[in-house]
Amino acid sequence: MDFLSLGYIAFTAAALVLYYRLPRAHQWKVLLVANLLFYLLVGRWNIAFILVTAFSVWYAAILLDRLSEQFKAAKKTAESREEKKALKSRFQNKKRLVLFLALVLNFGILAFMKYFRVMGSWGQGLLVPLGISFYTFQAASYLVDVHGEKYEAEKSFPRFLLFVSFFPQLVQGPINRYGKMGPQFLKEHSWSAERAKRAVILILFGLMKKYAVANMLTDSIARIFDSPADTIPGSLVVCGILLYSVQQYADFSGGIDIVLGVAQLFDLEMMPNFRQPYFAVSLGDFWRRWHISLGAWMRDYVFYPFALLKPMQNFGKWCSKHLGKHFGRVLPAGIANILVFFLVGVWHGAYMHYVWWGLYNGIVIALSDILEPTFGKVSELLHLPLKSRGMHIFRIIRTFVIVNIGWYFDRIEDMGQCLACFGRTVSAFKPSEFLYSFNNVCLNPDLVKPMYVLGGMAIALVGTVVIFAVSLWKELHPEENIHERYGNKALTGLSWVFLSMMVLVSFVFTTTTGGFLYANF
Repeated sequence: MDFLSLGYIAFTAAALVLYYRLPRAHQWKVLLVANLLFYLLVGRWNIAFILVTAFSVWYAAILLDRLSEQFKAAKKTAESREEKKALKSRFQNKKRLVLFLALVLNFGILAFMKYFRVMGSWGQGLLVPLGISFYTFQAASYLVDVHGEKYEAEKSFPRFLLFVSFFPQLVQGPINRYGKMGPQFLKEHSWSAERAKRAVILILFGLMKKYAVANMLTDSIARIFDSPADTIPGSLVVCGILLYSVQQYADFSGGIDIVLGVAQLFDLEMMPNFRQPYFAVSLGDFWRRWHISLGAWMRDYVFYPFALLKPMQNFGKWCSKHLGKHFGRVLPAGIANILVFFLVGVWHGAYMHYVWWGLYNGIVIALSDILEPTFGKVSELLHLPLKSRGMHIFRIIRTFVIVNIGWYFDRIEDMGQCLACFGRTVSAFKPSEFLYSFNNVCLNPDLVKPMYVLGGMAIALVGTVVIFAVSLWKELHPEENIHERYGNKALTGLSWVFLSMMVLVSFVFTTTTGGFLYANF
């Protein structure tokens, strides 16, 4: 169900009317029914998978709570210190077994539906359930937090199901945490016209990103990378990667803007997923700004647990003793980062180009940490003004280049084609052939209507300038809210008109009806 489809708009509108018209004590029930109905509408099998995940995780969390209570009761009767230690060890092992079995079940379902089904012959007729990666990771984080006694298990299954199944987030994320979202679902909410205005602007901004920018570039990018690498110059390859960089950001952040806006209509604040990533000053900084919820999930549930394993701590001590404190700190962290980004690559899909993309990011971040002292010494020798505005801009450009090198692995699925495109970029850039190749590949009148392509690119350019301007303002004013600064009636109305016109005009030049890129993950 597309965000701009009449079905989605009517469904959301009906849910909102019931949500605010019925007694407030029943709002969470309205939302739960809307979630389940949404799943049934987009495919009846979807609801079976999410119910299995929700029930298994909810029941496992209840068992963990019971074991914790049983341990506290048994501890009071224990007399000696040894008895208490033995009790603690026994109950910890039971809790770990419950956690392990629940995680194996749910990540096993995810692995089968996303990976083994693709690589093998089993289950070829099954479609990947909508949002399975997002709700599995979200449910898993809740279970791990309950195991760590961060908070008590939710006793009501319907209330937990509401947290797992909130319909706006299922297509795009973000991966929310129970500690933030759970209490919000159960609060009583009132309609606010001012909040609704802000939400609509955010939704329209997201729609503009998707339809007036990302969709306008999709076909041209495909034509460039569907062409044999040896028939196009490196300059056109770079053009395709830069267009993909814009498309990827506009598509994913646009979808997230819509999700956050719809959630705000229900008076719910979800975790932000983007913070001006193309203004990052390092690749590590980029990943703290891009897909923030996935990065935070990997940090809390993979990076730290792995880095704190006894073998990794022993390895760190060995490195400190034999190689110095710097290596004792960065080498274990580097290995953990490579593991994290390997998993990020696998999370994106069961294809090797995603794995290479993940490993590229992990290795670059690990190397940057290892070589940090060297970079510092070189900067001192060259007397570089590290805190100057010029160096800050240089770091942004350098990071943008590093990120775009990674997009080669992400976008070009065939490794041979990917390496060939790298080769053309480095050894056959040929800027003099760019216009001829662009006309031949992207504007070929035998394949496309050139005016539609150029018109679409003009719309995308305007949209990109708007996105850049808004991102720059946010980067320069991190403590301010753009709506509070420029939210008067005249500018709000103008924003509504401009964003709506951009979306409507884009349909004139639309040549693709593709969904959101991250809906595939």
